[in-house]
Amino acid sequence: MSDRVILVGCGNMGFAMLKGWIDSGVLRPDDVHVVEPADALRERAGGLGVHIVADAGSLPADLKPRMVLIAVKPQVMAQILPAYARFAETASFVSVAAGIPVALLETYLDDKTAIIRCMPNTPAAIGKGMLVTYRNANVNDEDATFVADLLKTSGQVASIADESLMDAVTAVSGSGPAYVFHFIECLTDAGITAGLERDTAALLAMQTVYGAGALAAASSDSPSKLREQVTSPNGTTAAALAVLMDDNRLKNLVEDAVEAAKTRSIELGKS
Repeated sequence: MSDRVILVGCGNMGFAMLKGWIDSGVLRPDDVHVVEPADALRERAGGLGVHIVADAGSLPADLKPRMVLIAVKPQVMAQILPAYARFAETASFVSVAAGIPVALLETYLDDKTAIIRCMPNTPAAIGKGMLVTYRNANVNDEDATFVADLLKTSGQVASIADESLMDAVTAVSGSGPAYVFHFIECLTDAGITAGLERDTAALLAMQTVYGAGALAAASSDSPSKLREQVTSPNGTTAAALAVLMDDNRLKNLVEDAVEAAKTRSIELGKS
């Protein structure tokens, strides 16, 4: 089977994924066809040596891709997808459009089409993302593995068996980077209040979050164990954690935030 891929939409997320495929060697440039109407974005994609066209009608008539990845805004999905229905016989369709359920994608294509819904997050732009997938019953294991191998060039990949969990995924990993960015902002401001210059406080906050995340990812110990290891009895860390952890203050706040994001994701899906 051909491993050719069509990428529909080459904005920031689409281009990041494309670059991951090419840089990792998972795909050859000649195997990728990019459809992008914007001249500047099309030119940027062309710099990677892939085939580039402005619209679906300009794709080769005999093209038989294994995957069609749709990386366009959710509101234009209805106008975009029908032009690619001719590829449904050979290709698995992968959508990274937030809030678009598989059932809606099936109405634009066909209920026999192999469809994978994917929720990435912004760190995918540097290959450090979290990507979560849900597939319909038409996707076979071999093609699911092929898609997962491509997605892994953008970060870690997990799958869920219940599509309704995508709202929770959105609330945790989809929106999660913004929570971390805000924590860095807050830690920076706290450092300034404690007497540090802004540049120094910003560096300390950013590098501390980066280093702690990297250590947690690399360590065989759980985050709870790592927290305990750095917390000396009656020490400075213990004093700070008493503020954050007493009455589950931070835990409750984060749970409320995730629940609010999940609720909003459900609302957007219905609309």
